Amino acid sequence: MASELLYVTALTLAVSGTATLIASLIGVPLGSRLALRETVGGRAIKVFLYTMYGFPPVLAGLIVYLMLSNDGPLGFLDLLFTPGAMIVAQVLLITPIVMGLTLSAVSEVGPEVKDTAKTLGADERQISRTVLRGARVGVITAVMVGFGRAIAEVGAVIIVGGNIQWHTRVLTTAIVLETRRGNFEYAVVLGAILLVIALSVYLVLSYYQERDRR
Repeated sequence: MASELLYVTALTLAVSGTATLIASLIGVPLGSRLALRETVGGRAIKVFLYTMYGFPPVLAGLIVYLMLSNDGPLGFLDLLFTPGAMIVAQVLLITPIVMGLTLSAVSEVGPEVKDTAKTLGADERQISRTVLRGARVGVITAVMVGFGRAIAEVGAVIIVGGNIQWHTRVLTTAIVLETRRGNFEYAVVLGAILLVIALSVYLVLSYYQERDRR
């Protein structure tokens, strides 16, 4: 029991942590780019991003399942019912969140920051970095929210992972399984571990957030 619990906890951290990292590497640059540049269809993209905040997890799981199944376009990768498929599903869910919140944070940075950087002779890339540094508190919030969505996810990861013991079972899917079995005490323990992990990550990120505010 203890060894399985450790495995499930470690896999949860690995899957959600990796998905959050990938989503941040994609969402933060794209979100800041959208905020700093007027692009064709920019308003439509923003509406799409904000709509994706409510993207149903089971639909995301179904899309990834169809893409990775043997008859799907990415079936050759043989990722279905693996932790890799679970990461893909979580990335699909949280990238729009990270991207949209980054866009909002960068948009709130005063135009004087950008104008000052221009006056000092900064090129476009340097201006983007300067503005992004000014919005770093909001960017950290975007990452925090993305991680929260990822680690709490259950519908999508069950569909693409299968909740296989010693392979794709994570804390959320284990909670569902144990609740169905009537093992409510163990399910509560799993839930408490999930909350402790989330709290620990949020405390670390909040520390950097508060430090930046000062």
